[in-house]
Amino acid sequence: MTRASTIDFGRKKQGELLGSGPLRPANIIRNKFHTYKNGSNGIVIKLADGPEMPSLKEAVAKETTDLLDRRQRLSVRELTMKFEKGFNTATLLSNEAKWRHAALLERDILLKNLKSVLESLRGRVGGKNKDEIEESLSMVDILAVQLSKRENELLQQKAEVTKIAATLKLASEDAKRIIDEERANARLEIESAKAVVQKIELAVKEQESISQRNGKQDVDELNEEVQEARRVKMLHCPSKAMDIENEIQVLRDQLTEKASDSLHLLKELELHRRYEENDMPLYELKGLETLGSMLRIVVRGYASADFSNSSIQWFRMQPEGSKKEIISGATKPVYAPEPHDVGRYIQAEIKFGGQISIAKTAGPVDPAAGLVDYVEALVRNPETEYNVVILQVNGVAQAADCVHVLCIGRLRMRLAKEKAVVAKEFYSSSMQLCGVRGGGDAAPQSIFWQPRKDLSFVVAFETTRERNSALMLARRFAIDCNIILAGPGDKTPC
Repeated sequence: MTRASTIDFGRKKQGELLGSGPLRPANIIRNKFHTYKNGSNGIVIKLADGPEMPSLKEAVAKETTDLLDRRQRLSVRELTMKFEKGFNTATLLSNEAKWRHAALLERDILLKNLKSVLESLRGRVGGKNKDEIEESLSMVDILAVQLSKRENELLQQKAEVTKIAATLKLASEDAKRIIDEERANARLEIESAKAVVQKIELAVKEQESISQRNGKQDVDELNEEVQEARRVKMLHCPSKAMDIENEIQVLRDQLTEKASDSLHLLKELELHRRYEENDMPLYELKGLETLGSMLRIVVRGYASADFSNSSIQWFRMQPEGSKKEIISGATKPVYAPEPHDVGRYIQAEIKFGGQISIAKTAGPVDPAAGLVDYVEALVRNPETEYNVVILQVNGVAQAADCVHVLCIGRLRMRLAKEKAVVAKEFYSSSMQLCGVRGGGDAAPQSIFWQPRKDLSFVVAFETTRERNSALMLARRFAIDCNIILAGPGDKTPC
């Protein structure tokens, strides 16, 4: 299809060139020569040449170079099309050269006839007209010389075009041969691929038939195993789980009972020692001496007392020695120990009527079971999020009806509500973090956080475990940043 359309195109060009008559090529070639006219005083003036058209040799060389440069980037089929196009172009150029040669021969005859006419006129006229005829004869001679040069150039171009046409024809034949070879190889590969596909289809069909037979058998066996497993689970697993849970609950109850008995014995020993020293305390601390509990000051023998006319201050003390550290802000009858209090005694001083009474724990505050391992697991995460409720902002009570998210990261803490950020600060020396010391039933689950000097929060967690883990995690990350987080007025913990 491509070759036929190219040949038709060449025929169309040839018809267009020859359709205007035999003088059409002569007019085309006439435009290639210089134009002269007669001036005053018998001077021949050479007019300025028009835009010079590229020669036939340059056009063919450009087309050949373009084809050779693009040969590596074309497929075999496209390369064949390009060679055929080049071959047809060379044929058209060769025909055009022939037409130009015929036009030159026709012009040579015309020039000879013109020269003979001018010579015959030269003998008949005289004066000024004779001079003009002489000038015309000289112009005819000049045109004849240029025509001879043109003929030589045309012969050279014709020879070069013939060589290029032969080269393109050979290349086109080579391309056709390559196409035939590639087509034959492609057919062989297609046949082999079809054979392989047929083999694969047969193998897949056999495999499907085998899998269907085996699958049905496997499904039946699997159903039987599942039923057996369900029966075993119904018979054994629930009872075992219930037994384990009952054992764990019994152990917890026994541990709580032993802890309360131990605490009671320690308090009895402390009272016995003070009784021997004639220093019977008026107040005592009620509550478990462990992290996550609440310590409450009570009068001995009474469940509660009125401390409206008394001043209270809580302290933490080392197990060895009598040096005590004030807990700033802890001035209420109740106090919830925080992680800084673990391993230390908690003491409360009550001033009433100019006298000072002391209530002290029988032993150091114990850590919560499993809290250290839980915090070590959280340290591996880049940040941990807690659901909290804001109780106070800068000491002003807030409605506890909106859940916020407190994010504790390796470099900073962030408090946000959905996408709105309430506070976001990096760990710094101006940041404070501790358990709530102002009392209240929510104290064991609340913390005091001051991100910067002009902003502070009191937030409550869902459980005491989350509250204590948040304190320990934030202080752990702050220490990694060379920052120690403590409460207001606290000294650097040892």
